[in-house]
Amino acid sequence: MAGIARDQSAAFEGDRRPKLSFSPRLWRIAIGHSVWWRHIPLEGDQEQMQSTQDILKNARRAKVVIPAFNVPYLPMISPIIRAVADQDSFALIETARLEWIKFESRGPAAVMGEFARWCDPVHVRIHLDHVPVIDEDGLLVDYLPIFEEAIELGYQSVMIDGSRLDLEANIAATGQVVELAHKAGIACEAELGAVLGHESGPIPPYEELYETGRGFTDLEDATRFARETRCDWLSVAIGNVHGAVSAGLRDQKKVQAKLNLEHLEKLALATRVPLVLHGGSSVKQDYVLGAIKKGIAKINIGTDLRQTYERALKASGSILQAQEAIYQRTSWLVRDYLRVSGTRSLLIT
Repeated sequence: MAGIARDQSAAFEGDRRPKLSFSPRLWRIAIGHSVWWRHIPLEGDQEQMQSTQDILKNARRAKVVIPAFNVPYLPMISPIIRAVADQDSFALIETARLEWIKFESRGPAAVMGEFARWCDPVHVRIHLDHVPVIDEDGLLVDYLPIFEEAIELGYQSVMIDGSRLDLEANIAATGQVVELAHKAGIACEAELGAVLGHESGPIPPYEELYETGRGFTDLEDATRFARETRCDWLSVAIGNVHGAVSAGLRDQKKVQAKLNLEHLEKLALATRVPLVLHGGSSVKQDYVLGAIKKGIAKINIGTDLRQTYERALKASGSILQAQEAIYQRTSWLVRDYLRVSGTRSLLIT
């Protein structure tokens, strides 16, 4: 990835001045300084005032899914936003801890800086994805300062991942971050069950995982977890898997996953919160569309776009051509795979 890192650095370091985005109501960021601020919403400006939490609730009621696109490389952000806006859809731009540890997103501040250059709050918001208590390499993470930084920067929702903990410890850690997020007036996503794939070691064959239900979110645990943590959204394991991120495996084609929709429906009824599907890349479309009807309100897509960007950049040597590939792929995902073109008006009311 050295070539990717060099190209990305050149693109990001060019003009460090704040740039106007599509709308004068957007956030402005003084890039290169520790000064971050939001514009005060204009009276009646519903798009700016409506919280991400309310938008997710609307998605659940309308049985519409909100795609959340992970950005391991900063130049991916602008074409994703442009594609979502051109499809008149709504999406989240998100970055996970592993994307600045193992890839080139550079951390919450850098992602926020690039997001603010292009942001259109009518069509996109920014979300902090997977901050684990124990990471994919089995290491303890000092997670609270990451959330504190993201909240200070203006992230509109966050995710704590305690899924590698036992139930009691997951409830305790999640409750702590939920309280922090709610004090800041933003939503908190959590995870229960084992959505495998990010781990550095080998995992069992997919069919074995699916047939045995290994790692699936337990129904009774989920009921208790949602009640005691007061999390706003819950990432569940129902057959979905993450794409590999270790250096030797990240280029491999991802397994085409299935989803246990009957189990999903029970989880949705038991928890009464919007549910999230991680590992959305390469899930068979029939399962995805069925999951949306049964309670999935947010779907994370990372591997698909990451590999699209990496392949295009390697083949062309051009960031502009890689960005065009991201624009085309995002447009297809929104329009054809998820079928959410034109759904923004159902979500922002």
